[in-house]
Amino acid sequence: MAVIALAGLLGGGAVLMSDRQKIGGEEAEHTEAGHNEKDAHASDGKAAHQEGEKDPHKERQVTLSDAQIKASGITVQAAGPAKLQASARFQGEIRFNDDRTAHVVPRLAGVAEAVQANLGQTVRRGQVLAVIASTALSEQRSELLTAQKRRELARTTHEREKKLWQEKISAEQDYLQAQAALQEADIAVRNATQKLAAVGATGTSTGLNRLEIRAPFAGTVVEKHLSLGESVKEDASIFTVSDLGSVWAEFAVAPKDLNAVRVGQRVIVSSTAFDSQVEGTISYVGALLGEQTRTARARVTLVNPRGAWRPGLFVTVAVLGDDQDVPLAVSTDALQTVDEQPMLFMATPGGFVARPVQLGRSDGKTIEVLGGVKPGERYAASNTFVLKSELGKASAEHGH
Repeated sequence: MAVIALAGLLGGGAVLMSDRQKIGGEEAEHTEAGHNEKDAHASDGKAAHQEGEKDPHKERQVTLSDAQIKASGITVQAAGPAKLQASARFQGEIRFNDDRTAHVVPRLAGVAEAVQANLGQTVRRGQVLAVIASTALSEQRSELLTAQKRRELARTTHEREKKLWQEKISAEQDYLQAQAALQEADIAVRNATQKLAAVGATGTSTGLNRLEIRAPFAGTVVEKHLSLGESVKEDASIFTVSDLGSVWAEFAVAPKDLNAVRVGQRVIVSSTAFDSQVEGTISYVGALLGEQTRTARARVTLVNPRGAWRPGLFVTVAVLGDDQDVPLAVSTDALQTVDEQPMLFMATPGGFVARPVQLGRSDGKTIEVLGGVKPGERYAASNTFVLKSELGKASAEHGH
């Protein structure tokens, strides 16, 4: 009985150990499967995170073929050293050239009988602008006519006395008196003629009181203060005529900038109103400072054949100085602002990539690059707004 009981205990223990080993193996397999599944989830999450991250270089890439680049008119240049034209910029305004602007006055009081010139009309030199009826002019022309008649009589008397004296019929004294009378008559005629010339009138006219107001030179009627039948005074400004083929660009110069602004210095005048600029030279720098502004006035005389530079137009006057050498520069037309940063579109195989740059001095055409570009690197130098537009389209599509 004891032997049978011991055999039973040994058999039960073996069965129990076998079950425990089986259960432990299943738990180990389950634990290992869990770890593998967790690692798989972690790996998938990391891949998904990496896929979701944005590549900034890829986002700023603009893909264009050679044919598209040529069709867009995009030119490529290499960044390198350059000479910058140093300049100081001032804000100014286009004004009439006072040397070619005239305020026309009648010089005699009267009444307007005809007004032939209109505001804005282009007139030639000597063209009749208006006709004034003046009693004072009538008296001056009458004086001239009287002097001319007296001179004719004095000339006839002189010729007769000269002939009688030569024939020994009359005394020499009578001849000399006739000669003096003729000279006095000539002086009276010249005096009356000069009076008429001083008021801009001539001795011959269809009417004694007809005063013709004429343009002093070729130009444009920019002001008109006369109507038909209006009574005018001798010093009233009835027309303003200006030759707009020449205008002034005036600007104020602070005392600290006076050393950089001199007569004869080259300038470039430009305006934001239209895409145009013109070169000129400083013709005047004021010797005194204004009492209110404490600045000196300077002006540039501009040739204005097409009339594009109209008086009243605000302009920027760039006073050019000495050239400055910079180690690395690019064209200002190449720059575009992307994400509130100045960018250059650098040439890459298959297109361009926008790259932020640090900028320095500029003369309006060329700008110094302080960082972001290396010498010799090629960039889009013109029509870069096309690349900026394509970059915006790509960013919008990526956002969707």
